[in-house]
Amino acid sequence: MIPYAWLEQAYQRIGPYIDKTPLTYDAQNNLYMKWENHQVTGSFKARGALNKILSLQDWELERGLVTASAGNHGQGVALAGRMKHAAVIVFASDHALGIKLQAMRELGAEIRLVPGGYGEAERAGISYANTTRTTWVSPYNDGMIIAGQGSIALEIMKELPDPSSVTWIVPAGGGGLVSGIGCALQELKPHPKLVAVQSEASPFLYEIYHHGKQEGVKELPSIADGLAGPVEEGSVTIPIVKNYVTDFILVSEIEIRKAIKYAWVRYHERIEGSAAASLAAVISGRVTDRPALVVLTGGNITPEEHAQILHDSSL
Repeated sequence: MIPYAWLEQAYQRIGPYIDKTPLTYDAQNNLYMKWENHQVTGSFKARGALNKILSLQDWELERGLVTASAGNHGQGVALAGRMKHAAVIVFASDHALGIKLQAMRELGAEIRLVPGGYGEAERAGISYANTTRTTWVSPYNDGMIIAGQGSIALEIMKELPDPSSVTWIVPAGGGGLVSGIGCALQELKPHPKLVAVQSEASPFLYEIYHHGKQEGVKELPSIADGLAGPVEEGSVTIPIVKNYVTDFILVSEIEIRKAIKYAWVRYHERIEGSAAASLAAVISGRVTDRPALVVLTGGNITPEEHAQILHDSSL
């Protein structure tokens, strides 16, 4: 598991380079919301990437950095790489969102597109790093990444009046964020409930949590692209999620789209599909605990897709 001291160190290490994002309260719904769509690069992923890369030795940086990403983690790695004058290569799916690919390029990353989904991109990136002896920066399977993501919990805990009494609802893909938050919540007595949320279209970590395996999972296209794809074999996040997550649920693609629309109409906040999964769990009625806190992980959605969802009268 990740020592709490690592989370505290991450909080201090990345503090000068990230934004303290808004934590708001909706009294009507008895719901707290952490808006990481206001974070640098538009996503919480910058936290883990910065913590990892700022802690690397010079020789590790000189080798260059390699990662795989649907877009948000890659932006964080590219940002941190630029700060440390390290070359960055990002392996991405050939149908990754153009807006995210362009954002990574603008931060200085070299993009290598791989046919298939995130899983294929991750395998290609790991293979490349092993072959070329470059420094691999996993989006989730790394203690320093997890500690950086967990810094969000420390930030929230400083503001919530009683964090133990709140049910924490967190999107999960490879499990880096929910693992970091889970490790942080172990410091609270009693431990609050921690609910992980994933899309029905790509339920890999969900299947591992409930059934101990991800073989045979059928992956469908998902608007929650940051939560999609299989989990690396033996990922450190797997035992953490199994030990610290109270429940793990799925939401539908329609429910995610409804949550994107709801966030804009009610709060005037633009969020992407991966972020909307946690809000979808609440507004769909799948999580009824109150008070609750939802972590809205990012806002990198194309203007065209966002507008289409807002104008969809069926949602």
